[in-house]
Amino acid sequence: MKYHELLERGEGAFLPNLSIDLVIIGYEDNVLKCLLPQFGDKWLLPGGYIGTQESVDAAVQRILKERLGIEQSHLKFLSVFGDENRAFNSEFKAFFDKLGLTWKQDFWFNNRFVTLAYYSLVRIADTHPIIDELYQGYDWFDFEELPDMWMDHKSIAETARDHLKEYIQQELVVYNLLPKEFTMPELHQLYESILNKKLDRSRFQKKMLAAGLFERLPKVKKDAPGRNPYQYRVKEAPTQLP
Repeated sequence: MKYHELLERGEGAFLPNLSIDLVIIGYEDNVLKCLLPQFGDKWLLPGGYIGTQESVDAAVQRILKERLGIEQSHLKFLSVFGDENRAFNSEFKAFFDKLGLTWKQDFWFNNRFVTLAYYSLVRIADTHPIIDELYQGYDWFDFEELPDMWMDHKSIAETARDHLKEYIQQELVVYNLLPKEFTMPELHQLYESILNKKLDRSRFQKKMLAAGLFERLPKVKKDAPGRNPYQYRVKEAPTQLP
């Protein structure tokens, strides 16, 4: 459904007053990053609506594919956000004016929306953001330097970052942010970037290997300076840390 059709006929196609917002988390150059599309003069989280004949899980996967070209991704439900003033108004009017469409104040999407927020851990190289008539473009932002964002989207992104800090201390999942083959120093650096604190390298490596999830590869990384650490890959589904 094209945007002019979605905006004009979406009231019967989607569940009323309920949306989905996604915090897409990547990792590059030892920095944890968030993928954001630009809408007007600000940025926001990628998202969408839930079809009347569609499960929430199916809607999340569909939005990931439509917005980012991602077929499969590690997803975690974050929270429900529903401030009493949570609605776009003038922003959508400006979008209509840009497309030369007729604007009506009582359009369905002008209502207050409660959103179901999720966050997804992705490999940046695997994402292929799709530029369309709604967004001016996409960019990756350091969580410490998020731009000006619409409504409560910055708060949602920061909440996801805080939740990830707690989550990785119970379950080993952040390898989803690394290439499929990685070294223990790279995994160690990723954890330090997420937790924003130093971790004893020896203790960290022992804890990771004790989880029994990693297969050490026979080849060694040749492009690393000094010692060449072994590369690893995940050999089974993630479990709770010991």
